[in-house]
Amino acid sequence: MMRTLRRRVRPRWPLLTLAGISVGDALLCVKPAGFVRDCLLDVGLPRAVWPVLPVVKTAAAAGLVAGTEYEPLARATAWSLVVYFGLAMGSHLRARDFGRNLFVNATGMMISSCALTAWLEHRRATS
Repeated sequence: MMRTLRRRVRPRWPLLTLAGISVGDALLCVKPAGFVRDCLLDVGLPRAVWPVLPVVKTAAAAGLVAGTEYEPLARATAWSLVVYFGLAMGSHLRARDFGRNLFVNATGMMISSCALTAWLEHRRATS
């Protein structure tokens, strides 16, 4: 029997919740809010890279939303977020930024991304 190309993810709320958070994060990076600007400066991210952040975060949100209809895209996006937040945590550690930016923001998003990825991988393994 041929597998269908389109495999929907249900329930959708885990993907849509993280997509909403990513959109909010992207909006905060368009013209970086004070605490976002301070965070980017603290980790030493070059200003030339700052305009790319909203694009990447919006693309992640789009991948998660589209992933509700095509599970391989959801998994690829979730894994990409794990890599992104792993790099973010590494940047905080390298900069010795052990405050709220690391422990609440980057770590919280890493945990959320890992949980989503684990859930999607579990779905794949048990289907």
